[in-house]
Amino acid sequence: MDEKEIDALFSRKDMTFEEAAKFFGDRIPVTTSQFFKLAEQYRNLAFTVSGYSKAEILKQFQEELLAAIKDGNTLQDFRANMNDFLKERGYKGVTPFQADNIFRTNVQTAYNVGHYEQMTDPAVLDARPYWQYDAVNDSHTRRSHLAMDGRVFPANSPVWDTWFPPNGYRCRCTVRSLSKRQVEQRGLKVEEEVPSGVKLADGRFVNILPDPQFDTNPAKVRFTPDLKGFPEPLKKAYREREAGNKPE
Repeated sequence: MDEKEIDALFSRKDMTFEEAAKFFGDRIPVTTSQFFKLAEQYRNLAFTVSGYSKAEILKQFQEELLAAIKDGNTLQDFRANMNDFLKERGYKGVTPFQADNIFRTNVQTAYNVGHYEQMTDPAVLDARPYWQYDAVNDSHTRRSHLAMDGRVFPANSPVWDTWFPPNGYRCRCTVRSLSKRQVEQRGLKVEEEVPSGVKLADGRFVNILPDPQFDTNPAKVRFTPDLKGFPEPLKKAYREREAGNKPE
């Protein structure tokens, strides 16, 4: 997928969700070392960029990504704006690969959270109680993600606690909701559990597991001002942000 295709994907009007912007705007900027001290289920509450530790840099990355989510800024806009900001402060600019990775992973996560919020609306769940995993079927698709492509599970299945995308860096997978009638008309099988492994059409056997660090549902754990029960590094970063201080 080239830059024009990526820009087209993330500029789609139907993928601009108020929930997506709120989710990403609520994430707490932390350093990479702070980020990896968090238990995995809390990492979607935080935001970091590998290689940067200064609060103003992390904040600018977050603001540029938020502009992509809210205003439709493209990958090219993101990279150009960030490189201008970084170079003014004596840093090297981000490479095309770094920009693509940061942009795609963060924006796709936010959009999928927004999509989750819409699909779990009680009225929507009542009308469309089944969800189908949808992977991009091309040479770039990871085998484990391809093995999930087309599989259908009830919307309330614990499968979605693990397999709600993105399920890896630069993952392009999505989930679509289906009505009972659609499932029946398309002859789809509703599964209850994900098999541990499967043989693909080309004969390859693959274990069905998300990529490391991507086996939690980012929409299931949301940060609120009530800090009770949250890890100390995240509470500290939140308090510092609210107080207008820079993280250590």
